[in-house]
Amino acid sequence: MSSGNLVAEPLPVLGLSICIPVLNEEGAIGVTLRRLLATRDPLKRIGVTDFEVIVVDDGSTDRTAEIAGGFEGVRLIRHPANRGYGAALKTGFAAASHELVGFLDADATYPPEQFPQLCQAVIRDKADLVIGSRMAGADTEMPHVRRLGNLLFAWLLTIMGRTLVTDSASGMRVFRRDALKVLAPLPDGLNLTPVMSTRAVHEGIKVVEVPIPYKERVGASKLNPAVDGMRFLGTMVWTVLSYNPVRLFGFAGIGGFSVAAAIGLALVGLRAQGVSTLGPLGTFAVFVALVSAVTGASLFSLGASFNYLVTLFYRRPIRQGLFKKPLFAMPLERHFWAMGLATAGLGVVMALTSLKLSLQGWPVERLWLYLSASALLILVGLQLGVSWIIMVVLGELSARHTGGET
Repeated sequence: MSSGNLVAEPLPVLGLSICIPVLNEEGAIGVTLRRLLATRDPLKRIGVTDFEVIVVDDGSTDRTAEIAGGFEGVRLIRHPANRGYGAALKTGFAAASHELVGFLDADATYPPEQFPQLCQAVIRDKADLVIGSRMAGADTEMPHVRRLGNLLFAWLLTIMGRTLVTDSASGMRVFRRDALKVLAPLPDGLNLTPVMSTRAVHEGIKVVEVPIPYKERVGASKLNPAVDGMRFLGTMVWTVLSYNPVRLFGFAGIGGFSVAAAIGLALVGLRAQGVSTLGPLGTFAVFVALVSAVTGASLFSLGASFNYLVTLFYRRPIRQGLFKKPLFAMPLERHFWAMGLATAGLGVVMALTSLKLSLQGWPVERLWLYLSASALLILVGLQLGVSWIIMVVLGELSARHTGGET
């Protein structure tokens, strides 16, 4: 067949659905919609030929719905009662008819004019989720308390997800509608955005951040920095636990070991200086060291074991360990048998040595600390050994479900 008979395939049509959740925003919704609708031509210039705006009124008691419904080309969906920010967004997502879905708040804080830049990042960088970052260098009028909270959440997600994130709670985003399959379930409250960010970095979808300016909102804020901040933190932690538990439990375990090691070194230093008795604070410090060491071993072991259970649930390998570049050729938990054997062995040696010294007449006042340390080492060693056995079994089961990878 000659090339002259070939019929060119039509270019795929790229469309964008913008969802706006609203609750009593009569002072800002009109401005937001006018600015948003003015982006139609800039969107066409980058290849987004179809464009729709969906406003979800979440039980407003003022003129918000009336104002939004007066704009031509705006689809208005109303909740008869308030169901929450996330619930309103999910209603909009379900009603979206285009491949690309975006959203922004209605309070005139976010710049609708930036949607072409966000969509361009989807097209150019083949991103699955593009976040308009208020913390990435553009001008921002965010209150200092909220700015500090957002920096904290972004830092936490960067550490837990091993992916750089500058704004985990931004309310202006564009994503491919297919990405919702892996981002669900999402909560109904204001914490939808940090949960979406946390799931995104753990699901391995491509996330791109685009700097955007941010203005002070029109009207009173519905966000309570203390209450909603704790809710954001809690949902992010629980979401991380459902993907890679050793990231949280591992760091907590290392923290416990660090406290115990610091106290142990301090005691050795005091003994080297000739201090042979401990007062009330010194005795309490020994108690803290014992509890911290046992707790650290238990939390680290628990996190590593949970990772294997998560692998079984998802039926695919998950990211193991605390760091991108492992300190050992194998994950640390694979060495638990050797670590447990060495730790328990050292504890037994110390216990037997203390027994020998006591039989030779050493007073218990000189031996109690050594006996406490030997008991600690034996318990930690047993904990590591038992955890290693559990993880060997879970690893075998995981390998059967993930093609030999754990």
